[in-house]
Amino acid sequence: MTAVMKLKTLQGHLQQLDGFCKPKIKLEQYETPPHIAAVMFCHFTFTKTFQTQYEALEGKQILDAGCGTGTLSIGAALMGSEFVTAVDIDVDALHIFKNNVDEMEIGNIGSVQCNLLDCSNFRWTNYFDTVLMNPPFGTKNNAGIDMKFLHMGLLLSNDSVYSLHKSSTRMHIQKKIKEWDATGSVIAELRYDLPATYKFHKEQSRDIAVDLWRVYKTSDM
Repeated sequence: MTAVMKLKTLQGHLQQLDGFCKPKIKLEQYETPPHIAAVMFCHFTFTKTFQTQYEALEGKQILDAGCGTGTLSIGAALMGSEFVTAVDIDVDALHIFKNNVDEMEIGNIGSVQCNLLDCSNFRWTNYFDTVLMNPPFGTKNNAGIDMKFLHMGLLLSNDSVYSLHKSSTRMHIQKKIKEWDATGSVIAELRYDLPATYKFHKEQSRDIAVDLWRVYKTSDM
């Protein structure tokens, strides 16, 4: 595959991937829609691509933080990353992830089952060139987990973190980034078509405004 793969081609590959069999609400497991992932990689602003604009993928060491079933990991591998390390706390999700990687016959991806937010992961401090994530948005029983993921991503990256967050949290994220002495901006505004996934969902689908952030350090953290 090539790092200049067109958006529709990449989206077509990602649409073939298997999703969660039994998503777990306590982990806020939602699949990253293929069109969102494809736009993340290929078409952020105007006609520039993720690769030419930020040089964040090709030949880089990538971390997919909270990889789920592997949409972002596989997208990054198809776009020319040197190696992708995919991390998730859920063994069941990683089984699906492995099957997806095997079906796509991709060799430059490895997975690790662990709690990303555990301090023992600090052995990876500043290790990865680029960190990708679609973190849990944070329910009332899980408030703040999105910021914990983002902060950990900054600790583990030696360059930038690209992360999806609800647009309604934009001001809060700006405040937290400033507290961390980091720099960040919204590089794309997207629409997340969230399908009914759990029993308590009353609507067949829900359209959510999401921001794609690029965040990077301005000093040692």
